[in-house]
Amino acid sequence: MKSLIKNVIKQLIKKKIKVSFAESCTGGMLSSAITSIKGSSKIFNLSVVAYSNYSKNKILKISKKQIIKYGAVSKEICSLMVNNISKLDKSNISISLTGIAGPDGGTKKKPVGLVYIGLKKNNKIIIKKYLFKNKGRSYIRKEAVKKSLNLILDSLK
Repeated sequence: MKSLIKNVIKQLIKKKIKVSFAESCTGGMLSSAITSIKGSSKIFNLSVVAYSNYSKNKILKISKKQIIKYGAVSKEICSLMVNNISKLDKSNISISLTGIAGPDGGTKKKPVGLVYIGLKKNNKIIIKKYLFKNKGRSYIRKEAVKKSLNLILDSLK
């Protein structure tokens, strides 16, 4: 994964693009991956770990009504997360992640391994839905980070 992270940072530096993140299920793992590489300060602005519904409401300004209506793990909340983090920071690219990393918390409708990743660039929002195999909490979180990094790369093409 280190070469993927280095490649993302290299491409972002080359294009003079800054990123910001709103992470839930990954708990800061994406931010940690990016900042583990020398030179990341040139492209990384801000990250919010909005793990609880309270923090999604207070920091990311997502209403309690919306969280109740759609559920914290939903394309709608993912979209609001990515949109609202971009307002906080004015980065060129913003990423949001919300999901169920397990081992508990899944349902038939929303099983463990369900992750939504949002990307906002130039006022365009893309939401991707993933259903990772339930190979444990760490596996799901790492896969979500990899998918996020690949989404960033894809958006630069």
